[in-house]
Amino acid sequence: MIDLKALQNDFDSIASKLQKKNVDSELLSALKEQALALKTQKAVLEKLQAEQNAKSKLFPQYQKEGKDIASLKAELAENKQAIAIEQDKARELEAALSDIALNVPNIPDSDVPAGLDEDDNIEIKKVLDIPTFSFTPKEHWDFEELDFIDFERGVKLSKSRFCVLKNDAARIERALINYMLDFNRARGFAEVSVPYIVNRDSLMATGQLPKFEDDLFKIEGEELFLIPTAEVPLTNLYRDEILKEEELPIMMTSFTACFRKEAGSAGRDTRGMIRQHQFGKVELVSITKPQDSDKIFQEMVACASDLLASLGLAHRQVLLCGGDLGFGAAKTIDLEVWLPGQNRYREISSVSNTRDFQARRALIRYKDGKKNVLVNTLNGSSLAVGRCLIAIIENYQKEDGTIAVPEVLKPYLS
Repeated sequence: MIDLKALQNDFDSIASKLQKKNVDSELLSALKEQALALKTQKAVLEKLQAEQNAKSKLFPQYQKEGKDIASLKAELAENKQAIAIEQDKARELEAALSDIALNVPNIPDSDVPAGLDEDDNIEIKKVLDIPTFSFTPKEHWDFEELDFIDFERGVKLSKSRFCVLKNDAARIERALINYMLDFNRARGFAEVSVPYIVNRDSLMATGQLPKFEDDLFKIEGEELFLIPTAEVPLTNLYRDEILKEEELPIMMTSFTACFRKEAGSAGRDTRGMIRQHQFGKVELVSITKPQDSDKIFQEMVACASDLLASLGLAHRQVLLCGGDLGFGAAKTIDLEVWLPGQNRYREISSVSNTRDFQARRALIRYKDGKKNVLVNTLNGSSLAVGRCLIAIIENYQKEDGTIAVPEVLKPYLS
């Protein structure tokens, strides 16, 4: 959640920054109206409280001068009732402002470029040369003779956008998961195994709710949801806690299945495994002091990029523009892997710094001397396992229709 005190103190500046994310003008108008109403109400309340304090100090003077204090007591009692009424009004306005603010995205960093969508993202650099082939490379769904991926039976078991991995594809997937976790552990990320089902509070804390409920799979009759990403349970491990300064940074990695309805992606990537309702992902999450979050962010990007490079997969790093930036992100760098079958780069990892946006919602703080300070939280894919499998199939294909395996995975397949 954005800082509501900062919003009330300098609405125009924050609204201007949010425009980079193309935030709906009606939402900003409602936010401004509610913020001004609360500010006005607080002024009324503060005036009454000041009067109460001033009158309370008159008792010694009245007693010294022999004045009747009955009328003063009556005034204070009446004023106390008025304060209680105005406090209730302020609480109602504060709750209404908070409800609106829950739908307002994070403020983008100053170095996030302006832009409407992915076409306005900025390439930072390319890593490894894209492979060349003496034949026309196939797309990953065209390897039917290898009996790798069964889309028809995935639909039979569930519905569209589910698939079944078989034989070497299933083995490579398992090898990728273990290799990724080992790679991340060597970079200082502690391995954690978390539930795949979380409660509403957890999804509110990381920003998936209330705005994106339509994209979540909910458990009928329960306030429980299948996770869209391991970012949710990993970050919420420390919800409503005050950490010791020496505990930071906390750096974690976890493999989970992820579940998304893909509610806004009708007609996109309907073939193959690019956009599935269930997919595996190895996640990175860091919780750190604000002054260290830029450094941790670069370490996370480097970890995911080096992992891709170790698999021999050409990719590029892309800085997202404001219009393509996620709801909770202040800054994001995507990694896009080269898919020769599609002859294009496709997203395989997204590393984001949310600053204190999630920490404010989740009440994750650390003790800095005598003060409790909000932490910064960061998250990133390292990597999307299914898309990594696709990249291996397409980049390591041979003219005879077989698939080679990256050297680093061979020990995990023996």
